[in-house]
Amino acid sequence: MNDLHAGSAPALRRLLDLLASGAATEDFADVLADARRRGAPADVLGEIDDATWQALRVHRTLRQHRRRETELTALFDTAGDLAASRDLDSVLQAIVRRARMLLGTDTAYLTLPDEAAGDTYMRVTDGSVSVLFQTLRLSLGDGLGGLVAQSARPYATPDYRTDDRFHHTDVIDAGVVDEGLVAIIGVPLLLGGRVIGVLFAADRSPRAFSPDEVALLCTLAAHAAIALDTAKALADTRSALAELNSANELIRAHSAAVQRAERGHDRLTDLVLRGAEVPDVAAAVAALLGGGIAVLDTEGEPLAGRAAAPGAGPAEAAAASRAEGRAVRHGGAWVCAVLAGQEQLGTLVLRGRPDLDDADRRLFERAGVVTALLLLLRRSVAETENRVRGELLADLLTAPDRDPAGLTARGRRLGVDLGRPHLVLVAEPGRGGVGGGPAAVRSRLAGAAGRYLFGARGISAEHGEAVVLLVPDGGGGGTPVEAGAGAGAGAAHESGAPDGGAAGGGTAGRGAAGGGTAGDVAQRAAERAAERLARLAGFPVTVGVGRPASGPVALAAAYAEGQRCVRALRVLGRDGEGASAGSLGFLGVLLGDGHDVSGFVGATLGPLLDYDARRGTELVRTLRAYFDCGGSLTRAKDELHVHVNTVVQRLDRVEVLLGQDWNGPERSLELQLALRLQLLSGA
Repeated sequence: MNDLHAGSAPALRRLLDLLASGAATEDFADVLADARRRGAPADVLGEIDDATWQALRVHRTLRQHRRRETELTALFDTAGDLAASRDLDSVLQAIVRRARMLLGTDTAYLTLPDEAAGDTYMRVTDGSVSVLFQTLRLSLGDGLGGLVAQSARPYATPDYRTDDRFHHTDVIDAGVVDEGLVAIIGVPLLLGGRVIGVLFAADRSPRAFSPDEVALLCTLAAHAAIALDTAKALADTRSALAELNSANELIRAHSAAVQRAERGHDRLTDLVLRGAEVPDVAAAVAALLGGGIAVLDTEGEPLAGRAAAPGAGPAEAAAASRAEGRAVRHGGAWVCAVLAGQEQLGTLVLRGRPDLDDADRRLFERAGVVTALLLLLRRSVAETENRVRGELLADLLTAPDRDPAGLTARGRRLGVDLGRPHLVLVAEPGRGGVGGGPAAVRSRLAGAAGRYLFGARGISAEHGEAVVLLVPDGGGGGTPVEAGAGAGAGAAHESGAPDGGAAGGGTAGRGAAGGGTAGDVAQRAAERAAERLARLAGFPVTVGVGRPASGPVALAAAYAEGQRCVRALRVLGRDGEGASAGSLGFLGVLLGDGHDVSGFVGATLGPLLDYDARRGTELVRTLRAYFDCGGSLTRAKDELHVHVNTVVQRLDRVEVLLGQDWNGPERSLELQLALRLQLLSGA
């Protein structure tokens, strides 16, 4: 027995060395073969054969343990990746790569369902070289993957090409052939009993997959399912957080808008209760909305704020706002019609806020309602006051000398100081294109006069066949007269008349256009009133105005002068215009109550008189001699005792100062009359 052990001892030591070194299985068979070549006895060979078999069992067990250790390490690494990474793509890529490594396959890949398309698609691949294969889509039940997804069970095939357990399709088979795959194993990704994907491993040569390999791939698939579920949960959480943040922002914005609207409502209500005016409301709304507010009347004239640039008025936008019943956008501004029922009282224009949210837009529209309320209140008060003041005006024009002191006291109680200068404008409807009876037409004109004076410190009333307007003459700011005077002054300045005189005035309709005189203010007031009253009434309006006057008697005389101006305009064929006595030239001297001879002479000959006074020349004397001699230069030079060239030079200077038409029939008549009046008055 000892001999037996002694004979087998070297072989046993060699088997132990092979186990310790992890030699291949084939190396163990070489030990028995060597013993046979050495001629070992049969009993020794039998013992070596038993020892070799036991060694192979130990070798197989050790290899299984090592493989299991490797698999567990890979699973732990995968679990670590899953716990550390928030990137789904990187986790799925690591799982597919480890599946390929652990199973020792040529490729590995993972498919996910496309719920919208109703099939599955390639999500991740590792080791794939075929673009066709990487873009494959599998319908439920088609191919090995379709069967795995449908049955929720793992399937493996040593040769997919010849395996008839699967439903082959041309598309799938073409992708498999293009990739060169033969042996394929697929396991489901299960989550709560539901298949959410399939994990595959595949070889390009025939191969039978062991149960251990199937189990390993199933474990990796479970990790992939956890990764997908975690990623979905994270995505849902992020989406929920984003929605919550968005909702929170909306809530904050809505809360701020509600608070702003509440403040705006309280502010506007307080302004109305305190009797504020339209500019106060405009300023408050501008502060609340952070923009500039303009309030325009029905003609686009500003009641508060800044008017639009010429040609850029919001009339069309106001019409759209009126039709829609809400504020509308107009370029970079917002426009809201100020409505009282169907009647438009004005327009609100908001600048500096190209974008308005719903709350601010409603606040802007509420400002339109408040503005309409204030305008209605103001109009009602103005109409009531105007009726009472109209009675004063009628008494003033009918019997001014009956009780001047009483009229002045009544005016003071009504806020009209008859002791300060006023202008009396007489307005009559034009003769052409006016529909309706005289009373109806005059009533329309009276309403237009009330709107024209709305917001100013003037009064109006129907008197006889006309409507009479009494307005302060300057010094108060903001009255229609003063606005017209400012506009007229600008127009006179731009006209380029030399020395501010009536460079072109030769007809009866021409006259003094000098800047800043009482006659200028009266003329511009009449022109502006005729223009605006015509727009408001819808038909031509002729306006005459007397000189500024104060006191009941003088105001009545100014009214009579205004009446005569209206009649003169009609005789001259200037229906629908406005004029003062001073602007009518020599007719103004005849029509004027005071026969302002010096004013007429100064307005007509002013440039020549000023030139003679500054230079010591004799232009006025030369002009008189020229007209007295019937326009003969020869006779004029004899009259003046100068050379004929001197007469020519002086008349050239007259043309420069008075304009080229100084010698025309109408202008020469006016000049000769002024020269004669100057001579007679001894000026």
